[in-house]
Amino acid sequence: MSVNDATSEHEAGSTWRKSQRCGAAGDCVEVALGSDAVLMRDSKDQQGPILAIAPSAWRSLLSFARAGGLDR
Repeated sequence: MSVNDATSEHEAGSTWRKSQRCGAAGDCVEVALGSDAVLMRDSKDQQGPILAIAPSAWRSLLSFARAGGLDR
């Protein structure tokens, strides 16, 4: 899926969600389920670029994060 396709899907009314752990300023990454990808965008720039990620890659990222792979 290209960025243009993801943007078109966003304009079609995807439901965006952000983490409950988002900071008080609301500076977060938002995600939405597309028809064939997980979409991500910057909550501060909702009209900006959208990253489309294959569902299998998204599951791998979540597993990595849950295992502590993103801890500092």
